[in-house]
Amino acid sequence: MKKKKSIIIVIVCVLAAAGIAAGIYGMTRKKGSPEAVNDSTAQTVQEQTTQEVKNPHAGQAQSVISGKWESSELAQQKAVAVMYSNIKQAMPQSNISKADIVFESLVEGGITRLCCFFENQTELEKIGPVRSCRTYYLLFAKEFEANYVHFGYSEYAADYLAQQSFHALDGMAYCSFYRTADRVAPHNAYTSWNGIMDSVAKKGYDTVYPQNFVKPFSFNEEDDKQIQIAGGETCNTFYPGYPYNKPWFEYDESTGEYLRFQFDDAQIDAETGEQLSYKNILVKYVEPDYYENGTPNYKVDGTGAGLFITNGKAVQVTWKKDSETSGPTKYYYEDGTEIVLNQGKTYICQVETTQNITVE
Repeated sequence: MKKKKSIIIVIVCVLAAAGIAAGIYGMTRKKGSPEAVNDSTAQTVQEQTTQEVKNPHAGQAQSVISGKWESSELAQQKAVAVMYSNIKQAMPQSNISKADIVFESLVEGGITRLCCFFENQTELEKIGPVRSCRTYYLLFAKEFEANYVHFGYSEYAADYLAQQSFHALDGMAYCSFYRTADRVAPHNAYTSWNGIMDSVAKKGYDTVYPQNFVKPFSFNEEDDKQIQIAGGETCNTFYPGYPYNKPWFEYDESTGEYLRFQFDDAQIDAETGEQLSYKNILVKYVEPDYYENGTPNYKVDGTGAGLFITNGKAVQVTWKKDSETSGPTKYYYEDGTEIVLNQGKTYICQVETTQNITVE
């Protein structure tokens, strides 16, 4: 009897060892067993991880104004374009470093103003100082279908502003503008993101891009690979040639961006203390043309010459815009290929063909 018990114990031990061996050496398991289910779950997780690696931007889209990847919902939110004063008394400006696009052009008397594009900047409480509209700024904002914010306007812009297709917000009536005591008018008018959005709602303006919207810019889709200009010339410093503020840009090789200077000093954001810097610079040459009172009357549609500057290089390009009041301005290399911008902030200088531009 004791002998039989010993035999049974030996058999049980052998079977147990066989089970352990199966676990260690991966022997075939029956379909539907708990072990098989665990293997299936692991395989599914591995497949999902592989898909995420292949498509790291699933559920995302590139920002219209910066090319940065963000949620598809946020990428559909229209930009806001705000007119900034850019004279000495307006320095330093508030939250200008948060703008993904800055468009600079001459106005009267050789001074410039800036049209700054913001996207989903819900925390901004002080934007400005804000100044009045000129037609070509409004037309540029229209290229992005942006809701355009200004404080007053030139008489020559009145007919455009009256058209329903232009979504403009005048600070004299909308945008919850306020004035500060640290500067004299008209260089002390400011607004906020919430004030702009409240005014957009009151006017009934759309906050998302229309279905037939054509993006003005094409951006590099790869986060870890930069667009490098082939040919062209080295551009460590760029002078756009504006006579009053005498601005320039210096290439910072450590960041791959161009630092902005004017009035013989770094251009600083009053709220952040940050010097303005940009990944891309575009130059659009236009023919000088003025009304009797000295207000520019630039023709912004048609074709013309330009420059594209990024990553320490500059190259000659051409620009083309088919319609004055609709559609984007596109930029092309000499071979007719549309340029692709690097992800990040872009500065656009609209300059007269007679301006003394320098690339060093």
